[in-house]
Amino acid sequence: MIDTSMSSALSLTLLCRDTNSHARVTQITTPHGVMDTPSFMPVGTQGTVKTLTPRDLKEAGAEMILSNAYHLYIRPGVEVIRSLGGLHKFMGWDGPILTDSGGFQVFSLAKLRTITDEGATFSSHFDGKEHFLTPESVVKIQEDLGSDIAMVFDECSAYPADASVLRRAMERTLLWSARAKRAHKKENQALFGIVQGGCDFALRKESLARTVEIGFPGYALGGLSVGEPKEHMNEVLQAITPLVPENAPRYLMGIGTPLDFLEAVSAGIDMFDCVTPTRYGRNGTAFTHQGMLVVRNAIYTEAKGPVDVKCDCYTCQNFDRGYIRHLLNANEILGHHLLSYHNVYFFISLMKQIRSAIQKGEFLSFRKQFEIEYNAGSR
Repeated sequence: MIDTSMSSALSLTLLCRDTNSHARVTQITTPHGVMDTPSFMPVGTQGTVKTLTPRDLKEAGAEMILSNAYHLYIRPGVEVIRSLGGLHKFMGWDGPILTDSGGFQVFSLAKLRTITDEGATFSSHFDGKEHFLTPESVVKIQEDLGSDIAMVFDECSAYPADASVLRRAMERTLLWSARAKRAHKKENQALFGIVQGGCDFALRKESLARTVEIGFPGYALGGLSVGEPKEHMNEVLQAITPLVPENAPRYLMGIGTPLDFLEAVSAGIDMFDCVTPTRYGRNGTAFTHQGMLVVRNAIYTEAKGPVDVKCDCYTCQNFDRGYIRHLLNANEILGHHLLSYHNVYFFISLMKQIRSAIQKGEFLSFRKQFEIEYNAGSR
């Protein structure tokens, strides 16, 4: 056990390394509790993980959740949240919270925003009102929200993008990162840097080296899963992640399917978030050990048995697939809840299994067996 603490607001303890890959097990300690990694953080973009209560999340084993500073700034507004006791009290969640800065959301508003070195001017997706965000104002928003981990404001590039576009976004992210670091004053909150550079290995390495030079207690890989082929993303992960300082958490932003997790963990990633489990759940699809199962399909009209015979979550222990299909097709909210709960539970449980396999020295064999079963069964 090696304590590799970097910040008064966050410490990382390295518990175990895999001998055949870069996979590792760590514990990250924050003011609101501890998270074991590799770990999946359910996404509560607007202050809620869709259809799930904080009690559901605790029962599913969630240790840290993610909220989005951009969305909360737009609605209900930081002042409202602060007046109601801060983000933890507002959400009814007493565990650690990570807030994303909103860089990706601004990126997604391509037709509604203008970006300069000073910041981003954009029209709200909610009411059309114009806003101007700077690296400093985004830090202040997250300090006022009171999250345990805050993210710098970054610029994300679309795929494909030529070298000049990638470099401009990387340079701007570095400029904003340095300004965010200077602006950040909250002692019980850790500010993470973000590495950009698209699928250009040289730019990624330069971005990482210069971000580390600025100095943060944790580092995220951003700007992936924006349309690039999966193999390109995996090549970036394998080349760049092992170069991130080992005494800092390594966070892969916004990416999350079971096979993605296994690839990224093998590269050394610690932290994941994605809307995938709840989004797919609301659309009638379950993640299982036998692949993805589209419960909404007619073939499951009279299907008995759980969504996943290997799962011990509340949904799988109590309800037949045929019943859940009925709920989904009747547009009953319970159907969305049950599948979303199962999917979040499945993702968190998979991370527990991965940690156990690493600690036993069996990660590669676990990964191989999981991938064989998962790929053979999707239906």
